[in-house]
Amino acid sequence: MSIYVGNLSYQVTEEDVNTVFSEYGTVTRVQLPTDRETGRMRGFGFVEMSSEAEEQAAIDALDGAEWMGRDLKVNKAKPREERPAGGGYGGGARRRTDRPY
Repeated sequence: MSIYVGNLSYQVTEEDVNTVFSEYGTVTRVQLPTDRETGRMRGFGFVEMSSEAEEQAAIDALDGAEWMGRDLKVNKAKPREERPAGGGYGGGARRRTDRPY
């Protein structure tokens, strides 16, 4: 299982998150996604701990807590939804030959 951590400061590091969550148990993994284009932190992350009891203790203690000037949103992560494969134009793109002349 994994914990979702939202509303993180853009200056936070994996080490910072590890330090805070390790107060509630053994942290096995921290992921902080970055924006593909800018490389900037996206303001959320995921934490995995060694047991569900430790994860629940961290959620109970940290959800709504202020950290680095922000109120954290901490809960069980939902499974990632599969996105449909395809171009990325969302079906709204028209080919040049579709234009009326």
